[in-house]
This record gives sequence, C-alpha cells and structure tokens, in this order.
Amino acid sequence: MLRSLRLPLLACLFAVGALASCSKDEADGLKVQAHNDNAFMTIMHDMSKEMDMMTATMDPDVDYAKMMVMHHTGAIKMAQKELSAGDNAAMKAIAQRMITAQQAEITQFNAFLTSHPAHAPMVMEFMDRAMMAMETMDKNNDLRVLTGDADQDFAQLMIDHHTSAIEMSEDELELGREATPKSMARQIITDQQMEVKELQNWLLANKSY
Repeated sequence: MLRSLRLPLLACLFAVGALASCSKDEADGLKVQAHNDNAFMTIMHDMSKEMDMMTATMDPDVDYAKMMVMHHTGAIKMAQKELSAGDNAAMKAIAQRMITAQQAEITQFNAFLTSHPAHAPMVMEFMDRAMMAMETMDKNNDLRVLTGDADQDFAQLMIDHHTSAIEMSEDELELGREATPKSMARQIITDQQMEVKELQNWLLANKSY
C-alpha cells in the first residue's frame, strides 16, 4: 500500500519541479518585442519606403549612387540610435565606425551624382536586381526575433542591411560603367563583409537565450 502511494507522490513532485523549471526558463530566456514597437525596424521600414519611391534613371551608376545614399542614411540613423540606446561598448564602437565611414561615402556619392548625369544606353537590369535585394532584406528583417535590447537588435538587423548593400554593390560591379562608383562598390563589399562577420561573432558571444 505504501509503495503504491509513493509512485503517484513522486510523479506529482516531478511535475511540480518541471513546472518550476519551465517558469524559470521563461523568465530568464528570450524576451520578444513586437516589430511595430522596435525603433530600428521603424528606421528600416522608412528607408525601404523611400527607396521604393525613388525615380530610377536606368543608368546603373547613377541609380546605384542614389540608392546607396538612402541606404547609408538609414544605416547612419540606426547606428545613431544604437549610440543613444545601446549598452555594449563593442557594439557602440562598431556603430560609430559605421557612421564615420558611411557619412564619408555619402559625400563621395553625392559628388559623383553632381558631376555625372544619367546617360544612355539604359540598363534596366540593375534596378530589377536592386529591388530584389531590398525585398530580400525586408523579408529577412520580418523573420528576425527582436528583443527590445538595442545592442542585439541593431546587430541582427544590420546584418540584413549590410547584406543588401553588398548585393547591390556586386550588381554595380557587373553592370556599372563608371570608375568611381565601381571603386566605391568594391570598398563597400570589403568593409561590410568584414562587419557582417564581426556582428555575427558578437551575436554568438552575447546570446540572451
């Protein structure tokens, strides 16, 4: 009789312990923030809308330069938000480095746009590819699990942001015709591939779950 009572009692104790463990895991584990409440996602959405509304010239060099000015401006706004809201010194240092580099590149792109008006022959393929890169970035953004932690969210979304810039820069190298934007595209690919790896390594080392 005692033995028959002992087994249900042990089962109950195990179940209570499991529930307590689950509650602790939920309390200490991943916290999720709605995308519409996330400041970085708001910046990304605003940037995508602006780029969608851009009037294309079908000159790949001019369109690349125009798109990268808007793309870089979005990255700078995100990096500035990281500086004001982030806590991690390493991530804030990455953000400041992005601001410095991309502000300088915006100046270079604007100088190119001032001195190189669009010209024939027109190349429609560049804009088709660029818009595909942006659509892929938006989808990847929407798949991200955002936490409300500025350092984590900035790192995650900037990986997608950089990846789209790399893709557009690769298209510029293939379809562009002017030396200046092609040279800038090469530098952007090199710099942002390195930063993607840096952001990925930081996320792996600083997981909150």
